[in-house]
Amino acid sequence: MEKETLEHGLNQNRRKFLSKLSLGLGSVALGSLLIPDFFRGNGGIDEGALMAAVPHFAPKAKRVIYLFQNGAPSQLESFDYKPLLSQYMGQELPASIRMGQRLTGMTSGQDSFPLVGSYYRFDQYGQSRAWISELFPHTAKIVDDICIVKSMQTEAINHDPALTFFQTGAQVGNRPSMGAWLSYGLGSENSNLPAFCVLLSRGKGNGQGVYSKLWTNGFLDSVHQGVQFSASEDPVLYLSDPKGMRREDRRKMLDQIAALNEMSYRQFGDPEIQAKIQQYEMAYRMQTAVPEVTDISKEPDSIIKLYGPDCLVPGTYAANCLLARKLSENGVRFVQLYHQGWDQHGNLPNEMAGQAKDVDQASAALITDLKQRGMLDETLVIWGGEFGRTNYCQGKMSVDNYGRDHHPRAFSIWMAGGGVKSGMVYGETDEFGYNVTDNPVHVHDFQATMLHLLGIDHEKMTFRHLGRRYRLTDVHGKVVKDLLV
Repeated sequence: MEKETLEHGLNQNRRKFLSKLSLGLGSVALGSLLIPDFFRGNGGIDEGALMAAVPHFAPKAKRVIYLFQNGAPSQLESFDYKPLLSQYMGQELPASIRMGQRLTGMTSGQDSFPLVGSYYRFDQYGQSRAWISELFPHTAKIVDDICIVKSMQTEAINHDPALTFFQTGAQVGNRPSMGAWLSYGLGSENSNLPAFCVLLSRGKGNGQGVYSKLWTNGFLDSVHQGVQFSASEDPVLYLSDPKGMRREDRRKMLDQIAALNEMSYRQFGDPEIQAKIQQYEMAYRMQTAVPEVTDISKEPDSIIKLYGPDCLVPGTYAANCLLARKLSENGVRFVQLYHQGWDQHGNLPNEMAGQAKDVDQASAALITDLKQRGMLDETLVIWGGEFGRTNYCQGKMSVDNYGRDHHPRAFSIWMAGGGVKSGMVYGETDEFGYNVTDNPVHVHDFQATMLHLLGIDHEKMTFRHLGRRYRLTDVHGKVVKDLLV
C-alpha cells in the first residue's frame, strides 16, 4: 500500500530512510541534536520523533483536547441569544426563513412550527461582551479565554452521520478519525502512552450512543486507532498482567511473540505485522505509565476544588477533564472526550439544566488549569456537538416545557488556546437563530483550521487507499484565518 506526503516508516530501516532523504552524516548529526532519541537502539526510526520533526509550517498547538458534547446541545440555550424568539413565542416560523429545509422524521409530520424562546436568561460577559446563558456561569467567567463560533454548519441532520462527519470528515464509516490522522501525521510525544486517547461519560439526559468507529484508524495502520480508557479499576482493559505472571515472564513472552511476528513479516511483508509488534510493546510500556497518569491522589486540594467533587468519581465528565489534562501534560497528542445526554427533543429546560451542570464547571476548570500551568498556548481545546437545535418547538409547547429538533444550518461551538484568538465571538445568525448570516464555518473548514494550528496543511496530509488519495477534509475545507492569532 503506497502512502504519500507524510509517510510513516513502519517497515523502513535506517538505510532506506537515509537513502530516500539523501541525508549525509552531517544532517544525521544535526537531526540527533535537534531531536534526541531520533534513532532507536534497534536500528529503526522513532516514528513520533520523525513526524513531529516535519510539520508543513510552524505549529501554534502541540496537542488537542476535544470536549465533544454528544447529542447536540442547543445553541439557543447556551451561546446564541435570540430575544426575538421570546417575543414571537408560539407564532409560526416564517417560510421565508425556513426556505424549505428538509426535516427529520420526528417533525416532518407536524402541521405547524411554533417559535419558542429560551427559558433561561442571558447576560453579557467579558471584554467581548459575549452573551452567555445562565446555565453556564463558569464558562461566563472564562469568556475572555475562549473564542465562540456561532456560525457552524453541517450537512448531516441525524446523529450518527453528523457525529461521524465531525470525527472523520465523512458521513459513512471506515474513515480514519481526526485523532488517528493526527497520530499518523505527527506521531506521539511520549513513547509510553498512545498518541490518541478516548474518554467517555454520560449525563442524565437523553443519550445518543457512541461507537468505536468514531476513534477508528480506518485504513491507516492500526497503531493510530484511539485507545479507550474506562472507569473500572483497569483504566485500559486487558492491560494488567494475569495473576501470578511476573514482569519478567511478560517480557519473555513478548520477546517470543515478537520473534514469531518478525518471521511472519519476513515471509509475508505485511506492515500490519510490524504494527502489531509495536502495539504489544506499547501495551507493555503502558503498564507502568497508565497507573501513574491516572492517579489523582497527588493532585492538590485546589485542583479538586477547581474541577469540583465529581472529579474524584472515575468516569464522570469532571474526572475525564482532569484526566485529559494529565494525559496532555504527559505527551498525549489528541484526547477525545464524549459526554452523552444532550438530545433534548422534549423537556429541554429541565434536562439541559442538568447536562450543563455536569459540564460547565469542569470545562472552565480545564481552561483555567491549562492556563495556570502554561499549557494553554500549546493546547487547543474544543467544546461542541454534532449540530444545533431548531428555533421552533418539537411536539407540544409550553413556556417551561418544550423540545427542539435537530438543526444543521447554524449552531455554536467554542475553542480556546493553541493559537486561537481569545475573547472573541465569530460569525452570526439571523434574528430567528435559523440561518448563518455572517462568516459561515463548515465542518471541513473547522477541520482544516484545527490541522493548520497543528502545523499541518490539510490538503497535503493524504493517504493513498484503493487508488485514491484520502484526507480528513475530503476535497473541501478552508482555513478560517480570522480565528487565528
